[in-house]
Amino acid sequence: MPNITKRFVESAKPKPGQADSVYFDDKLSGFGLRVKENPAPTIEARRYVRSFLIQYRNLMGTSTRLTLGRYPAMTAEAARRQAKIKLGAVEEGKDPAQEIREARGAMTVKGFCAEYLEAANNRLIPGKGGKPKKASTIAIDKGRISRHIEPLLGKKAVRDVTHSDVATFFEEVARGRTAADIKTGKRGRAIVKGGIGTAKRVVGLLGSIFSYAILKGLREDNPVHGLKRPADGKREHRLDLDGYRALGAALAKAESEGENPAAIAAVKLLALTGCRLNEIAALRHSEIDRKRQSLRLADSKEGGSVRPLSAAALRVIDGLPDALKGQRHVLPGETKGKPYSALPK
Repeated sequence: MPNITKRFVESAKPKPGQADSVYFDDKLSGFGLRVKENPAPTIEARRYVRSFLIQYRNLMGTSTRLTLGRYPAMTAEAARRQAKIKLGAVEEGKDPAQEIREARGAMTVKGFCAEYLEAANNRLIPGKGGKPKKASTIAIDKGRISRHIEPLLGKKAVRDVTHSDVATFFEEVARGRTAADIKTGKRGRAIVKGGIGTAKRVVGLLGSIFSYAILKGLREDNPVHGLKRPADGKREHRLDLDGYRALGAALAKAESEGENPAAIAAVKLLALTGCRLNEIAALRHSEIDRKRQSLRLADSKEGGSVRPLSAAALRVIDGLPDALKGQRHVLPGETKGKPYSALPK
């Protein structure tokens, strides 16, 4: 058996022929390291997942394993200290795993939302297409949790939330109970809106949170399932030929009046490419494939994406003022290295 030190942890791999292995410490009985292959390794995520654990027999004689934490968030030294405390409690007749289950049974929605966000940041929560959620999506989730979910459901125990509670929550968000105008800094503001659209998106997130609660053993059902959500009246307006003429005239007028050339170019590119607003605002020169006349977006809503790029759109990019050229982003902002950020306004 090995001595579970930092050096051993960093070099540990699953045993030959196994995708998941446990190594027990040669000095502290019951203290172990679990090493398993990461099914989706990336630059940010390691090839192997390494977690510290203890194994013991409770008063009923049942062999029990309890995970202490994951490396590198928990160091080998900290894990060893925790293992000594937990194993010492076992010697006194306690069952650490049962105590944790009881504590988690009383966990509030607010407390579990924090755990959900931590898991998302560790790339453990799937987003669209089964891929880990992007940082921008997690930031939106965090805002929806703090501004809608926590004020209305935060104090309830995860296990006690009912389908009726979720239906009431949906109605209250739709009616605007959580709407607010929040000051976020010296000049910043967060306009928190209500409405059917907001309620649908927040309840969708709530469903994901409760699915994770099932995975963690806190519930057996998802109280969001079966909730009927009314249509939010999506607008399907498309510009016709006259509409494009009017848009062109408005842009020409804005240009003659000295409007920001980045803003004018952004609107033209939105009209000529069909890209989303944030895709154009954050567009980089490295994503422009002139040979194939396409945009190869590295970070769109669907992940990597290829979009056609017309000759007219290329002319807009090539016609940008010299002051905007030679930078990382096609539409640079005032801060060096940052994209133009005022497009939504």
